Amino acid sequence: MENQSAEEIWAKERRLVTLVYILYFIGFATGISAIAGLAIAHAKSGEVDELWQSHLDYQTRTFWYGIAMLITGTVLMFVLIGWLVIIWWFIWTAIRCVKGVMAANEDRVIDDPATWMW
Repeated sequence: MENQSAEEIWAKERRLVTLVYILYFIGFATGISAIAGLAIAHAKSGEVDELWQSHLDYQTRTFWYGIAMLITGTVLMFVLIGWLVIIWWFIWTAIRCVKGVMAANEDRVIDDPATWMW
């Protein structure tokens, strides 16, 4: 096996992180691609540079916090406010993914991957 340069590894890790964000975006239409993105984020966690690890942590939390919001929204459908929670989840997830893609593109760390907000 050929040795990869630091630049090649860096670019590969950036592509991996970007792929997960793209799978989350596609997940708005399919659902299943977001699960694939989560699987990738979990599988590569601990194997990447600290900068990219912050993105993988952020992506993992985005998925699980989003699932919690979707379950809450679904339950609240019975009292007719669930739609507001679902709309909030969509906006919240989109903003987090856009923020993540922009940070990854600029080789920036996610400052607080554990945050509930952005």
